[in-house]
Amino acid sequence: MMKQVILGVAAAALLTGSALAEDIQPAVVYDLGGKFDKSFNEAAYTGAERFKEETGIDYRDFEIQNDSQREQALRNFARRGANPVIAIGFSHANALEKVAQEFPETKFAIVDMVVDLPNVRSIVFKEHEGSYLVGLLAAMASETGKVGFVGGMDIPLIRKFACGYKQGVLETKADAEVFQNMTGTTGAAWTDPVKGGELAKSQIDRGADVIYHAAGGTGLGVLQAAADAGKLGIGVDSNQNAVHPGQVLTSMVKRVDVAVATAFNDAREGKWTSGFYSLGLAEDGVDWALDEHNEALITPEMKAAVDQAKADIIAGKIEVHDYMATQDCPF
Repeated sequence: MMKQVILGVAAAALLTGSALAEDIQPAVVYDLGGKFDKSFNEAAYTGAERFKEETGIDYRDFEIQNDSQREQALRNFARRGANPVIAIGFSHANALEKVAQEFPETKFAIVDMVVDLPNVRSIVFKEHEGSYLVGLLAAMASETGKVGFVGGMDIPLIRKFACGYKQGVLETKADAEVFQNMTGTTGAAWTDPVKGGELAKSQIDRGADVIYHAAGGTGLGVLQAAADAGKLGIGVDSNQNAVHPGQVLTSMVKRVDVAVATAFNDAREGKWTSGFYSLGLAEDGVDWALDEHNEALITPEMKAAVDQAKADIIAGKIEVHDYMATQDCPF
C-alpha cells in the first residue's frame, strides 16, 4: 500500500483533465529553520514546488519564527479556505490536534508525528533504516575508526537517527568508536550552525573523520567544520552532497518532498485518505544519495556493501533497531 502512495505522485501528474481534479488551495507550514534550510523544511518546499510545476496549482506557505506561531498559522490557513494544510515537523502536533478539531472539513497532514484524528494524515519515516546505511558507509570510509554524530534537539526522533547510524557503523566495523552530541533541548537547536560547527570540531579533535548530522540548519555548521578540517560530513533529509562537493560522503535522504507532493495530489484527485503512513527503504521513503558530487568517495566495495545491506533490510534479514519503539539503543 505504501509503495502505491509513493508512486502516486508520478501517476497523478498524468491526470491532466480538469474534470478529474478537485478545486484545492494547498498550504504548507514549515518548522523552525525555514524553507531554505537545505534540509528537512527544504525537502517539503521542493515537494510543493514540484506539485505546482506539474499541475499549475499554486500553494501558500508560512515560515514560523517561534513556537507560538504554530497554532495561529494553521488556524489562519484553515479560516481562509486552504485545503489541504500540511504541517512540517513533530512540534506542530499539539497545535494541529486543536485546529483540526475546529475545522473537521479541512484536510490536514503532519510530517514526523501521529495525530489521530479523522481529517489528519500522519506521515512518519523509518529514519533508522536510512541511518544504518550511511553508518555502514561511514565505517568503510573512516581511516581512524572513529566517526561522529551531531543531532539537533535532543528528542527520541533524533535518537532514532543516532541509534540506526551507530548500529550501521558497529555492524560494519565492530571496533569502531562513535561520538555523539546533541545541540540542545529547545527549538533553537535546529538553527545554530555555530554550535553545530563547534560540536563537530570537538569530535574531529578526538579523531573522528566522518560526521553525520541530523540537526536541520545547525547541520550546515557541521558540514562546514568537516570540510574545513579536510574530513567528511554526511548530510540529512535533503541531498546535501552539493553543499561541499567532495567533502560530503553521502546524505540520508528522507522523502518529505514525495510525502508533500503526494498529499497535494491525492487531495486534487479526490484520493485523499487520512490515517497513518510509515515510509522506509521498502517504500522509497528513505535512502542514501549518490551523485556526481560524491561518486569519487564511494568505492565499488562500498557501493556493493550498501546495496546488499539495503536489500537485506527490505527482506528482513537485517533488523535495524528503532529507538522510538523502545526508548533505548543497545549498541
